[in-house]
Amino acid sequence: MDIKYTAEATSSGDARNGHVRSSDGIIDQDMTMPKEMGGPGGGTNPEQLFAAGYAACFHQALKLAAGQSKVKIDESSVDAQVGIGPDDTSFGLKVWLTAHVPGADQETADQLVARAHELCPYSKATRGNLEVNVSATTS
Repeated sequence: MDIKYTAEATSSGDARNGHVRSSDGIIDQDMTMPKEMGGPGGGTNPEQLFAAGYAACFHQALKLAAGQSKVKIDESSVDAQVGIGPDDTSFGLKVWLTAHVPGADQETADQLVARAHELCPYSKATRGNLEVNVSATTS
């Protein structure tokens, strides 16, 4: 693989209740454990950042799949949910992706989402490592 870009970030302080900063300073954010996990809430957390990244990456893959199929999806969007909970050894993640493809019929939307799941680098990285549920809506 010919690497074109490398993102860099550092976590400091008290980890989930600490601070993250990207090397370029664009992300410079305090982290707060969610109330649901016993923390104070009120700030961002790794699952939110992962959901945002996965949603954007999957959306780009969806647009690529649509372009390859010559389907216009100008008003598309992708929602990502990332759940965290205890597993056999510590904690694990589960992901739900919903692609909104207005103007497409359901069969086409389903095909584009399936193809996007093959193309998306996040999907490739997580395949076989965590459960990722993908679905499409035409609204």
